[in-house]
Amino acid sequence: MRVPSYDNQLLNLAEDLARRLLPAFDTPTGIPFGSVNLLHGVDKHESKITSTAGGGTLTLEFGVLSRLTNDPIFEQVTKNAVLAIWAQRSKLNLVGAHINVFTGEWTQKDAGIGTSIDSFYEYLLKAYLLFGDEEYLYIFQEAYAAAMHYLYHDPWYVEVNMDSAAIVWPLFNSLQAFWPGLQVLAGDINPATRTHAAFLSVWRRYGFTPEGFNLASLSVQHGQKSYPLRPELIESTYWLYKATRDPRYLDAGRDMLASLQYGTRCPCGYCHISDVEHHKQEDHMESFFLAETVKYLWLLFDLAVGPDNLVENGPYKYVFSTEGHLLPATPQISLVREHCLYYGAYCRSGDLRQTYFVSEAERDKHESNDSRFYGSWTKSTYSSDYTTSEASASSGLIKGFCPGLNHGQKFGLLYMHSNDEHSDHETIQQEESTTVQTHSVMLIPAQSSDSSVPDSGNDQNDTQTSESEVTS
Repeated sequence: MRVPSYDNQLLNLAEDLARRLLPAFDTPTGIPFGSVNLLHGVDKHESKITSTAGGGTLTLEFGVLSRLTNDPIFEQVTKNAVLAIWAQRSKLNLVGAHINVFTGEWTQKDAGIGTSIDSFYEYLLKAYLLFGDEEYLYIFQEAYAAAMHYLYHDPWYVEVNMDSAAIVWPLFNSLQAFWPGLQVLAGDINPATRTHAAFLSVWRRYGFTPEGFNLASLSVQHGQKSYPLRPELIESTYWLYKATRDPRYLDAGRDMLASLQYGTRCPCGYCHISDVEHHKQEDHMESFFLAETVKYLWLLFDLAVGPDNLVENGPYKYVFSTEGHLLPATPQISLVREHCLYYGAYCRSGDLRQTYFVSEAERDKHESNDSRFYGSWTKSTYSSDYTTSEASASSGLIKGFCPGLNHGQKFGLLYMHSNDEHSDHETIQQEESTTVQTHSVMLIPAQSSDSSVPDSGNDQNDTQTSESEVTS
């Protein structure tokens, strides 16, 4: 569908902006600077340190621009940045949080799925889904397998040293909450449901998810008590409902919507919560609240009514950017030549991946780490075969995908349902690993400015919880 009066005005502006950003990629490694002056280019005093997410989360937008303008430069520089970051991975296939764009040396070696790294993983898979570039798929599979092996402590995720896998930070941070949604796209539903339940228990305990929740003390991390209206948990709730149609995700969405209405509504919009334990409001609202938080809530409930919307019934399939913008998988964007630059990547010209032999030295890199979690937490037994670099190393990963599938097939297999609803229900009950004490929150049409969710001290009944539970 094209507006008759439209003559690429927005595309021209996007191209102009992208060309002003290109100087950021002029580094010895190809990893971009963190910021660039749109008039003068990179400042001579600009920091040489950038985050992994900052350097590796440009592929979708720049790739689409290359296809719409027929200029490959935008896609090339962003893909080179991703490959440069991946080239600096550790022997365990983990990446750190911050890197020097001149030397390629890691300045922060904490590996995780949250702060400073999150969307690097996200865009590896989504770049494959949108563009069909199987080089991204191969890297994602390697990175995902490493994350599940070293970071996953069922149902939580921790931060570890990227070289030794020693735990450095037993923390749930709110940006991790996008991960179950990404696992849905990858077809790895079972761990996604358990992790989502754990993350949701934190929300229900406080009415919101704090920026940091300490898994050792089971309390809000000091200095990370705020909730800046983040969308990640709501986003994962939407994807899990879309995949399973389980009504418990509608219940979760209702609870989160109630918290937002009851605790964050303010005269001119919705406010940050500066302290989730006391529900103190802060006069600030990020743009992502509208672009993502509200959008994913709307999509969740709209999907429950029926699939009569653009996302479900539009002329194309859509991939969401990390900021919740819809990128259509049109033939112009997706049906392009296959890339086979990465050694070991899949090539559409053949059924088999290029042979990739792993030496004994490489095998030694992937030995299991014996680090134990704090208190009653133990290292996950998530299985992963590190003696080869086969694409199927992660159980359940990219269900149904294989080299040679056409574009339409790739987008037709995301969600698979059992015909035995009773069996599904029993399985879901067995996987329910988190029981929580919740606030009673009601949707109300009007409220006073000092409304707040009742304090957790008012909970009357103590519940006995398992090792994976959040307790008051």
